[in-house]
Amino acid sequence: MILTKLKICIMKNMRILMVLLFVLLLSNCSRNKKYEKGFPVSPETQMTYGKEKDGIIKDSVNFDTRPSSVLLTGFPKYRLTTIYKLNYDKKRDVYYTGYNHYYSTYTEKVNTKGNQWNNNFMPGLQAVFGYNLVNVSLYNVESKKQKKMFDKPVLIKTIYYPSFTNDTLNYKPVNRDFYMISVYDEDTNKDGLINLKDLRRFYTFDLNGLNKKELIPRNYSVISSEYDSANDYMYVFAQLDKNNNGQNDDKEDIHVFWIDLKNPNNNGRQY
Repeated sequence: MILTKLKICIMKNMRILMVLLFVLLLSNCSRNKKYEKGFPVSPETQMTYGKEKDGIIKDSVNFDTRPSSVLLTGFPKYRLTTIYKLNYDKKRDVYYTGYNHYYSTYTEKVNTKGNQWNNNFMPGLQAVFGYNLVNVSLYNVESKKQKKMFDKPVLIKTIYYPSFTNDTLNYKPVNRDFYMISVYDEDTNKDGLINLKDLRRFYTFDLNGLNKKELIPRNYSVISSEYDSANDYMYVFAQLDKNNNGQNDDKEDIHVFWIDLKNPNNNGRQY
């Protein structure tokens, strides 16, 4: 009799546990879908969504944006403002935006004698990223003029900019006079969206936000990077779009490019 009751109790608890696991699975699926990065770029895609409150077209190229915060560069004359897409959470009936996060480095060399990186991703460069970061504004404090780094909304992965801190590398002060931006700026796979499935490009700009140049060839997609403190080089791993379908495929070759951070226009392929 006791064993029978015990079995019944165990079966009830198992049912409850399975229900809880099912609810948790649905919640995770919903959350992952909600936080997918990107936005439609074709008129046909826009029409499938319809208008939300106040005439805002949800997830279209005509979406509203909001400034997030001001980034202090190592040059008092120049200030950056990160710009985020205004997102709409239909379930909660609220609008929201992403916000800035910073990459940091915690290697042993960061805070040793002669190497003060102030926990920056690389000495002399701070690196910022965020959910649906779609542009960045450059403001000239002296001329009181501002310009956007990109003419139209893009999906920014990382912004590298001259650090506000006084960094040193091998006992020497480090002063960067350029910006680098890793970005999805084109619907390369032609699916009507600009998102993480497209090819990721890598650009450099001068201090005035001009002279935009590609650091990695356009038929590649940036994957990751590493830093070489002995040579002050950045190594960029990028996948070749060999079949020209505008997206990463697992079997396509990965090559390694080097960028001289003393002058990013000095770069090349090493593997």
